[in-house]
Amino acid sequence: MREDGIAMSDPAHLETEVKFHLRSPQTVRRHIIDLGGQSQGKTFELNIRYDDTEESLQAGGCLLRLRKDTAARLTFKKRPQKTVPGVKAYLEYEVVVENFETMDAILNQLGLRGVQKYEKIRETFSLGECILCLDEMPFGFFLEIEGPVQEIVRLAGKLGLSWENRILANYLAIFEKLRQVAGLGFNDATFSNFRACRLDQRVLQQAIESFREGI
Repeated sequence: MREDGIAMSDPAHLETEVKFHLRSPQTVRRHIIDLGGQSQGKTFELNIRYDDTEESLQAGGCLLRLRKDTAARLTFKKRPQKTVPGVKAYLEYEVVVENFETMDAILNQLGLRGVQKYEKIRETFSLGECILCLDEMPFGFFLEIEGPVQEIVRLAGKLGLSWENRILANYLAIFEKLRQVAGLGFNDATFSNFRACRLDQRVLQQAIESFREGI
């Protein structure tokens, strides 16, 4: 066991993925279906990120999230001890909880607070060994491919996506960079917040490009 209590090798909980920013999501969706992708349906998600008053979870490379879509799910993510070249890798632990509001109350009683909300509309596909998520974020469209690294690379190529354009950051990191570049005055990545502002797509592209440096 590691000092933090997580096993040195925990393949059952190790997730590997990449993201791509999409200018034509419907074209990519058709390609996924043409390749045999099976849609699991489209859902709206509300996500809340939790932390303590010192933001020590984020500082330690961890994410604690409560999500509401077709169910309520509590998820903990942490960077693994070793990186996986070319993709984003993390340890993920997730449980379905019976009641979203009750779980929120429990977290608050433990001294954690909801520090940030973010929303998305997600359509999930299964294709071979991979899960593909076509995500409409309040600030743009993205495709997330999760699975074995070799399969991720193969599918990205079949979908006509340039491997050099992959993104290894999570949505909150993209949003934070966008807030800095565009000078956004709100903390939550919600559809209502973005409807109230006019986002220049060139600014979004500038924020995304910053995450590709050094890949």
